[in-house]
Amino acid sequence: MAGISGNSSENKGGLERYLQGLQKYDVMVHTLGIRHHGPGSARNVKAFLEATKPDIVLVEGPPEADAILQWSNHTELKPPVAILIYQSDNLQHSVFYPFAEFSPEWQAIQYAYEHHIPVRFMDMPVAHVFALRQEETVHEHQENPVGWLAEAAGYTNTDKWWEQMFEHRTGNEQVFEAVSEAMHTVREMAPPDKDPNEPLREAWMRKIIRQAQKEMYTEIAVICGAWHVPALTTMPSQKEDNDLLKGLPKVKTECTWIPWTYDRLSFYSGYGAGIHSPGWYEHIWQFPHDDGTQWMAKVARLFREKQMDTSVAHIIEAVRLAQSLAALRERHRPGLEELNEATLSVLCNGESVLMKLIHDELIVSNKIGGVPFDIPKPPLQADIERLQKKLRLPTTADWKDYVLDLRKENDLERSIFLHRLQLLDLNWAEKVDVSGKGTFKEQWRLQWDPAFIIDIIDKGVWGNTVETAAAAYVKHMATSASSLQVLCTLLENALPAELPQAAAVLIQQVSNLSAATGDVIQLMEVIPPLVSISRYGNVRKTDAELVTDIAVGMITRICISLPGACTGIADEAAQTLLQLFLQMNNTVNILQQPDITSQWQQTLHKIAASNSTSPILAGYSTRLLADYKLFSSEQLVQAFYSAMSAAILPNIAAAWLEGFLKGSGTLLLIDADLWRVVNDWVHQLDENNFIQVLPLLRRTFAGFSTPERRKLGEKVKHGDSKTPTSQPENIIADERAAKGLPVIMQLLGYKNTDV
Repeated sequence: MAGISGNSSENKGGLERYLQGLQKYDVMVHTLGIRHHGPGSARNVKAFLEATKPDIVLVEGPPEADAILQWSNHTELKPPVAILIYQSDNLQHSVFYPFAEFSPEWQAIQYAYEHHIPVRFMDMPVAHVFALRQEETVHEHQENPVGWLAEAAGYTNTDKWWEQMFEHRTGNEQVFEAVSEAMHTVREMAPPDKDPNEPLREAWMRKIIRQAQKEMYTEIAVICGAWHVPALTTMPSQKEDNDLLKGLPKVKTECTWIPWTYDRLSFYSGYGAGIHSPGWYEHIWQFPHDDGTQWMAKVARLFREKQMDTSVAHIIEAVRLAQSLAALRERHRPGLEELNEATLSVLCNGESVLMKLIHDELIVSNKIGGVPFDIPKPPLQADIERLQKKLRLPTTADWKDYVLDLRKENDLERSIFLHRLQLLDLNWAEKVDVSGKGTFKEQWRLQWDPAFIIDIIDKGVWGNTVETAAAAYVKHMATSASSLQVLCTLLENALPAELPQAAAVLIQQVSNLSAATGDVIQLMEVIPPLVSISRYGNVRKTDAELVTDIAVGMITRICISLPGACTGIADEAAQTLLQLFLQMNNTVNILQQPDITSQWQQTLHKIAASNSTSPILAGYSTRLLADYKLFSSEQLVQAFYSAMSAAILPNIAAAWLEGFLKGSGTLLLIDADLWRVVNDWVHQLDENNFIQVLPLLRRTFAGFSTPERRKLGEKVKHGDSKTPTSQPENIIADERAAKGLPVIMQLLGYKNTDV
């Protein structure tokens, strides 16, 4: 090019002819067909590039990500990672392009940056894919034609055939020629692809290749899925491709790098181009000539970490068995199948349950990648990552438990952060029950999923930080909620998240909605969470009095309306109210306010004394009054006589008894008078009435503990006497003792042995 100069039309024509001749005769396009995330393919790609030394590398992938490709050379970008591309105004349209260290595409990108040559993605832009997705219809599943080659070679599994033929081979320079020839043959025999996007994708790939040719690159390396090789080596005319791509719809997209996990790289996560064993693939990438020894050493290390004895002799025997199996199957060295069989036989003693541990920890693995902190990302995501680093809460692919002591500053900040994420529906952390008493401890289980990034981007519209986004989102939920229960649950979650402005909005909404509702059952349902909020006051330094005032007003309204709500209701509704009675009573006891307790007790008196009240609720109200020690023993016996007299229908009396004895039969064991009333009532029932009330009695006694039921059974069997046979046994013992006294007196030296 140095000899070409000047601006004349003659020189221009000569330059064009030179370029056309260069493109026609000197440009070499090397199309390397690979399997996505195949370690053998990655090794062959790396070797081919080092031998060929291309001046540009084109990789199957989204062209939008060219702008962030330079980050792939950053020392803190550690695979597995993924490129996330999402539609800016519709986050349901998002796609991930994951890479592992053993991915051929990753190795091609790394080669390009190490040798300072251009690298570009060459698939159809995702902006067009998302736009077409809105228009396309579902196409039928098409059989995998590559399976024909596997079947011809005697394999029932296409993946195993590909692994043996290509992934496990090393030092084979003709592998890409073999792949190209095989794919040409298969595509000639295969029916037309029913996916309408495939011709568009391949046309776009050819467009990028032609563009590289026009830019005077003479050694072009193309890294693509093996299936696309024939379409990129035997090109139609440029006009045909241009006509095919003309007028494609388009949407606006954004992209970034995110950490990925081996679990998400596997088939089991639903990833279409996934692999069965990413942990194993990493192993054969790092140790391509391993005869099984290093893999078995990893298995032994895992077993020892789990406190399972594994000797060196076990490892030696397992490796020998795997090698023998490989030889019988005419394979040059053991693969994962042979190693698993040897592990099951030698190290696991035939126990397949231990293979599940190996599968999860080694074959798939829970490895998670990392991205630089300063990589471009949405503000909310950046704030979450900043807080994760500050609070020492690393993202891990497996479960990790944290027990927080809220009296410690860092643990309290962790709790606030995790509660705010929960309010934003970012379910990285799950709160679980913690043993012990008190409100100063919390236990959380954390497990990171790369797909959380989409949820974070979605919630980013509410604010740039976790605090502002959580507060704005809660305010939005508060103003749109029409249920007291939803509002109280939000308030219960917002207070430990320390969002005072959002809490104030919620409290006002609860106050307004509770004042407008006349449904006493709905009020009783929300009282317990409201009162439980006050338990956070000491540890979290929150103003629980704001909530307590609302709760007190709601309890007063409940006490006024409840007697009427207990009148003339069906048995099913009475059972529902019975549970609310229990919660309400516990709530009143937690509050420990004399005025509220007095109001509640007066309400119970009204319900217990009313003849029109549901009998089960009247019985339970009587029991609660007895627990408050507002009945003397005589008054309680009188209440029993009134409720269970012969004048009362048996089913009504049985329902009253069920309510009174709800959850405990201890009173019948310790109070003989109450027991006598119940026992006499059962005895006076005729056969028909007894059969009628028997289901109610069974339901009542089923709520008692096993020792209570056993003691009550003994009491029924023996009557009022504690041990009916004790009197005769004592008499016999006394008579026998008297006969022995003269002998004892004589032995002691007394001459007079009269007694």
